[in-house]
Amino acid sequence: MKVLAAIDGSPCSSAVTDEIMSRPWPKDTEVKILTAVEGTVPFTPDTWALDEVYLDQLDRNAVHEAEVVIDKAMERLESRPHPDFKISREIMKGLARDVILSEAEQWEADLILIGSHGYHGFQRLMHGSVSQAIASHGKCSVEIVRCPKTAEQSPSAGISH
Repeated sequence: MKVLAAIDGSPCSSAVTDEIMSRPWPKDTEVKILTAVEGTVPFTPDTWALDEVYLDQLDRNAVHEAEVVIDKAMERLESRPHPDFKISREIMKGLARDVILSEAEQWEADLILIGSHGYHGFQRLMHGSVSQAIASHGKCSVEIVRCPKTAEQSPSAGISH
């Protein structure tokens, strides 16, 4: 069995790694931890006005953050070794939904595990729903792992009473 676990460093990513560690897996299962690094989008329509060195540094920082995310997930998974699966890791550049769908198809994943942030309303409009896109367009089974609601996810967050 091949399991592609898509993570982004959020609490929902921790829920994905918890899910991996908590269940029995068939012998010889392969688990690939994947994170996507989306390209830097300048906040100006005049991209020529931005220093190329600055944009390169932003991209390097994004890759470094992705490495930290993957390292933490690998640490968690390796802290409780599972005899029935082996773990690999991958960082890919591109939009998360495209990277996940493409890698799942190319790697011939049997299952995609992905967390859900639980955004609603304006937040969902702004951030989109990667998990919904994966569930709708994935060519294999998809499991959306829910994570406990945090204060920042609650509908009343940021509203003073």
